[in-house]
Amino acid sequence: MASLTRKTYFKTLQKFGMDWSPSVVTQYESKRTGMRVVVVDQKGPKILGFFALATEIHDDSGAPHTLEHLCFMGSKNYQYKGFLDKLATRAYSTTNAWTATDHTAYTLDSAGWESFAQILPVYLEHVILPTLTDSGCYTEVHHVDGTGHDAGVVYSEMQGVQNNQGELMELRSKRLLYPEGIGFRYETGGMMEQLRVLTADRIRQFHSDMYQPKNLCLVIVGEVDHGDLLSKLDDFEGTIIQDIPPPDAPFKRPWTDSAQTPSLQTTSVETVEFPEEDESSGEIMISFLGPDCNDDLQMSALSVLLTYLAGSSASVLENTLVEKEQVASAVYYSTDYRPDTIIQFVLSSVETERLSEVHNRFFEVIKQAANDELDMDYMLDCIRRQRRVLKASAEASASFFTDSIITDFLFGARDGSNLRDLASLREYDILETWSDAQWRDYLRKWISEARYVTILGKPSAKLSKKLKAEEEARVAEQKERLGEQGLKEMEKKLAQAIAENEREIPREILKRFRVPDTSSIHFIDTTTARSGVARKMGPLDNPIQKLVDNDNMDLPLFIHFEHVQSNFVHINLIVGTDSVPAKLMPLLPIYIENFFNTPILREGETIAFERVIVELEKDTVGYTVESGSSFGNPEVLRIQFQVEIEKYHTAIRWLRTMLWDSIFDTTRLKTTTARMLSDVPEEKRSGNEMASAVEVMIHTSRESIGRARSTLVKALYLKRVKRLLEGEPQTIVSQLSEIRSALNQFSNFRVFVIADVKKLSNPVTSWKHLVDSLDTSQPLKPLDSRLSRLSEAGRKPGGLAYIVPLPTVDSSFALCLAKGPETFEDPRVPALIVAISYLNAVEGPLWAAIRGTGLAYSTSFSRHNESGQISFDVYRSPDAFKAFATGKKVVEEYVSGLAEIDPLALEGAISFIVLAFANGQATMTSAAQASFIRQVVRGLPSDWMDVILKQVSEVTVEEIKDVMRKIILPVFKAETANLVVTCAPIMEEQLMKGFKEQGFNPEVRPLTSFQDDYGLKAKDGEDDGDDVDDDEDEDEEMTDNGEGEITEGTDESDA
Repeated sequence: MASLTRKTYFKTLQKFGMDWSPSVVTQYESKRTGMRVVVVDQKGPKILGFFALATEIHDDSGAPHTLEHLCFMGSKNYQYKGFLDKLATRAYSTTNAWTATDHTAYTLDSAGWESFAQILPVYLEHVILPTLTDSGCYTEVHHVDGTGHDAGVVYSEMQGVQNNQGELMELRSKRLLYPEGIGFRYETGGMMEQLRVLTADRIRQFHSDMYQPKNLCLVIVGEVDHGDLLSKLDDFEGTIIQDIPPPDAPFKRPWTDSAQTPSLQTTSVETVEFPEEDESSGEIMISFLGPDCNDDLQMSALSVLLTYLAGSSASVLENTLVEKEQVASAVYYSTDYRPDTIIQFVLSSVETERLSEVHNRFFEVIKQAANDELDMDYMLDCIRRQRRVLKASAEASASFFTDSIITDFLFGARDGSNLRDLASLREYDILETWSDAQWRDYLRKWISEARYVTILGKPSAKLSKKLKAEEEARVAEQKERLGEQGLKEMEKKLAQAIAENEREIPREILKRFRVPDTSSIHFIDTTTARSGVARKMGPLDNPIQKLVDNDNMDLPLFIHFEHVQSNFVHINLIVGTDSVPAKLMPLLPIYIENFFNTPILREGETIAFERVIVELEKDTVGYTVESGSSFGNPEVLRIQFQVEIEKYHTAIRWLRTMLWDSIFDTTRLKTTTARMLSDVPEEKRSGNEMASAVEVMIHTSRESIGRARSTLVKALYLKRVKRLLEGEPQTIVSQLSEIRSALNQFSNFRVFVIADVKKLSNPVTSWKHLVDSLDTSQPLKPLDSRLSRLSEAGRKPGGLAYIVPLPTVDSSFALCLAKGPETFEDPRVPALIVAISYLNAVEGPLWAAIRGTGLAYSTSFSRHNESGQISFDVYRSPDAFKAFATGKKVVEEYVSGLAEIDPLALEGAISFIVLAFANGQATMTSAAQASFIRQVVRGLPSDWMDVILKQVSEVTVEEIKDVMRKIILPVFKAETANLVVTCAPIMEEQLMKGFKEQGFNPEVRPLTSFQDDYGLKAKDGEDDGDDVDDDEDEDEEMTDNGEGEITEGTDESDA
């Protein structure tokens, strides 16, 4: 440990604690280079680093975005692509980066200070002194391959988003909000047409201009050794001082020294078309220029006001436009913190022909709110809840303060005075004193009477065809211009660039950096206690168990406690779904969506749902109901409340109320159904999400929650429900009541509580209120499993392959799935964990062969123990087949012995597994959840993490090759795997050809052909209407013939 008395070039600007969080903030600045460092001290096993540079550009070249990728290609003293990431994987760390409009940030995520400190100077050298070679720019940014198609990692990334709805609307909005010469106007990710002509010299110049230590802020969060940190930074600065511009040279600081944003002179409303075959619904984006992000009181007021206007279904905009008038599926809001903060509202899933009408209605509602007296009781609730949410978020998220610190670095006062505003939440005390007049003046100033920019996003089938035709013509012209010889030269040039990039890293350089001892990682310990049926899992002897035992009263309810130091309580009810009839499963999404947004019966009085929401928000920090996917079990429901400790009993009462006393109100059900249905077209626009949706339809049975909640079920089923709610509402009400009765059984309930149990009064007996409603004579059922809800095709993959063209995407996505281990106790699991970690490693085999050559933005293997499957995913690729074939070749070479398992890379793979466990318990709450998942969901011993880490450290090379041969390689074989590809229509033919050559027999199918109505048919003469593909006039549905083979047709089962 370095001594704090060693002379350092870094001066302490300030150090302060917070009256609402245990974290301590220290701000340093280098007297030598001007580099800034902000350390947030907090407990936990993780050290998080965010290295932010203010980056400003006045074009759409994408230079900022390219550097985010190119800095990982090597540095002055480590001139090897992938060296940084190979070092990181050896030292329990990962790296990443992002490009925002106003900054670029590089991240280092480490388990333990020793790991972080070892990598830090190497990482910073990559940022400040990268190699930026021509070959790196060629493969990473843009190139033309031997077939005449454009590729490159950055290019492929932007190809996947440039013509989607959100990007097209956002770009036009920026053009109208900001004039030429204001950096916020431009697309920093890069437009495809500009990426195609971007030069390496332009990128180097941008780096020289922006990537200087005086323009860099290091944000470091965790248990930080300050002395060691400053010592390493002093040494690092000494190594770069001769290679950077003179620190005292004039420097124009991005944003603060640039021309400032002028106020909007006019209001603008424009229509922007986006490619989409389904023209039924569009979107509205409304943007205002708001207050200065450095004004803490004004920004806190904005946060509260936006919550008041659109924070829940009881808020002004949501309640009027979504719940009552049903002209949009949701009203979202967001803010981009700047000197003129962007305030943005998005109204989603608005009927296309009503876009202008709904836009006008939005302002009618806003102006009415500004003219009438506000509900000051609700405003006060919003202020107090915002304060609670901030405190809870600071406790639950290790990186909570990062955004505020980066924003301060970009725009705040250089003396640190704005940063010190983090020390307290006193601004909320001031807001509690604001009058109705003050709030309405604020609303008028920034929103209701302010100038704005509105973009009406309109879907266009013609534009979809036009873009496809234009891209085909451009590529054809490019091929013709290059000619056969030119294409060969392109192929040769790419091969040369790849060869130059992929120079082998000398082993002795990597060996200089030792793998840190795991004792340097301070894992968070939690203490388990059990009550009721949970005690059958085994006796526990600890002080927390004694506290629980003292309050037992023989309540039989399964309750699992995880004791942590916290000021909040997380209450989770895990509900089994096996009792719900399969034919009613598609109603579960409505039940879930309606769970909190519903009237209740209280002492014989009907309480309106708006009042229910207001009371819930007053009593809680948060509340949700969702599937148990985050708990590793997607086939159960999870109902969660987060409350202050003194509200423990209140939350339990709310849980009991929402389970039994909710009213299935027809009006609410109609609203919920209409809102969910209106979201379907937008959900269908994602290539990646739809590949997953088709996979779920193929591989799960009708008993599965995943299938029942799929977009491809909702697309048909909800239309029929909507019709029934109009004509036969009691049918749906009766079925929802049946679902409630099926779920609300003692045998389905498991309670999980995260809290400082010492602070809870009556931790067990508080649950008597809920238990009294249950028949406790029923035995507890085993947890539901995805494995038991697979279709025949899911249980025995092989022989199925589908290509699904989507006009809304410009790239391709693929998902291949085969059999894998079904339990964590399977003796092959340790070797499989290591093999997947080895293959998936950043700058590992897949990365180098696929992402490194521009074949895809990412690829990965995943194991799914809950379903006994393994998958290979290709994300956003210019040619998913090439990425697939390359992935297969990588595995085959290891299996055959043509490629050897590298011992250093193997160390890195095992280190990454250690990091994954640290990630699972980065905070008190996540550590508690990980313990519950291990013991209850997976039925593993509490020390399983120690056991599995020992097992993976002992895995042999032969065991790795064996699981590659027997488990991983079958993912690429047609007879043992099923394949789903979604793609731009222009790619259909080449993908079909490629996969056929690999032995698959792909069937091109429209997305609608995978839809399933669970037997709930449209009545004669009724038209479902809005799900029409190019070659179809009516809906097709998918049925499973019991053999895993997907056929088109109908199902006569009862609804």
